[in-house]
Amino acid sequence: MAPAAIEPDTLVGPHPSFIEVAKPYIFEQQLQECLAANGGSEAREDHIRLQGVAWIDRVRKALMLPVRTYNTACVYYHKFRLVHSDSEYNYIVSSRDDLVLCTTDTDKDAAAASLFTACKIEDTLKKSKEILCAAWNLNVNPADKLSPDDPVFEQGSKTLIGLERLMLESSGFDFRNRYPQELVIKLCKTCNLPPRPVSSCAYNICNDLYRTFAPLKQTTVTLAIASVELAARLQSATAVADFPSLLSAIDYAAWATSRAEVMETLLDLLDLYTHHRAATLEGPKFAIDAFIAIRIPLNNEATAAGFPRHTESDEAAIAAAQGPATATAGAVTNGKPAANGGTSSGKPSPQSPLDAPGSAASGAGTVAQQPGPARGGGSTATSPASPAETPGTRARAVGERGRDGTVRFMLDVGRSKEEQEKVAEFFRDEWEEVEVEVEVPREGERGDRRGEERGEERRYR
Repeated sequence: MAPAAIEPDTLVGPHPSFIEVAKPYIFEQQLQECLAANGGSEAREDHIRLQGVAWIDRVRKALMLPVRTYNTACVYYHKFRLVHSDSEYNYIVSSRDDLVLCTTDTDKDAAAASLFTACKIEDTLKKSKEILCAAWNLNVNPADKLSPDDPVFEQGSKTLIGLERLMLESSGFDFRNRYPQELVIKLCKTCNLPPRPVSSCAYNICNDLYRTFAPLKQTTVTLAIASVELAARLQSATAVADFPSLLSAIDYAAWATSRAEVMETLLDLLDLYTHHRAATLEGPKFAIDAFIAIRIPLNNEATAAGFPRHTESDEAAIAAAQGPATATAGAVTNGKPAANGGTSSGKPSPQSPLDAPGSAASGAGTVAQQPGPARGGGSTATSPASPAETPGTRARAVGERGRDGTVRFMLDVGRSKEEQEKVAEFFRDEWEEVEVEVEVPREGERGDRRGEERGEERRYR
């Protein structure tokens, strides 16, 4: 029996494996592409994000965990939701009627699993049952409180342990976390700001920053400066009299940041306080007019300086990811065309038009070894065994890629590029050109041969 024919696109030999390159920072267009691929409305995404961070904050305070655990849990929660859609995992909530874990739309598995993972990373160990028990006891009467050893938390504990692996894979096993609260306190002391009105306000604003995607985009210094500046602006009428000289004293180059990055973080904060003021720590303490009054001079400053709404990002790609309505609006600067008043959440505000293109805020970049030139770290490449992904489609999850080949995680982008170039040598198709001489009969000789062939055919007949 003849051997089976081998398809030309079939990979012969072992799969070259996938490489997952961890990214400590994510650009705005990458955030928008992930959110668009996951589907769902922007209002639902904001609701789930704020609800999950609020759940983490309440439970970590009940367990008396430090703020660094809160920071890490929020970052892991955001990265997990960028990679996995809401339909891929259930909800966890305690039912007062029959004391069972049921699937409702209140508190998420992702929030509990991110807090459980953060406790291990920050060495503030808590058992999964202790986290579920603390969340339960926050919602029941004192007579109905349970202990962590209660059998009702058994199934939920197994769910958290299963999601822990997905949390680590979503972040690319990157344990480099940032804690801007410490720098906020140092900046307040260096600028001689009063501790009670301003420093405490800046500390709460820094915690509210983790309800946005700003910690995924900005450095620790940028987050700290933006928190202190917004607190000083809010308290400038009573506590900070010499605010302009305070701003001019900050040397952004010495802190390895820029005014544009701080401006983007400030506008993200103002979007949060404008549209979701009740879901924050510091928002209910001020009227919404206070935040609008702060936004107007910031918009004027950004317009005069030519700052884009999102630094280091492609505004056209952001608009394309948000939908065709915003993609046709053209390039945008600072949230709306040719002006600075747009909101990053896409909702109309007193300083933004109704048609202003907005932006909401992984994980980790995926690089698959393949024949041909090496790709940069964080970009998505296809392997010989996996089809190319069309733009706008959702990237394959780590578990799905693991079925075709091994998924390995790296922190060094340069090392991944070197390995790709080395592996590509074994999967490169090499062609050799060979010249072969073939006799071609002339036109007259070709006609004579045809006549002879016809005569032979008549004889055989």
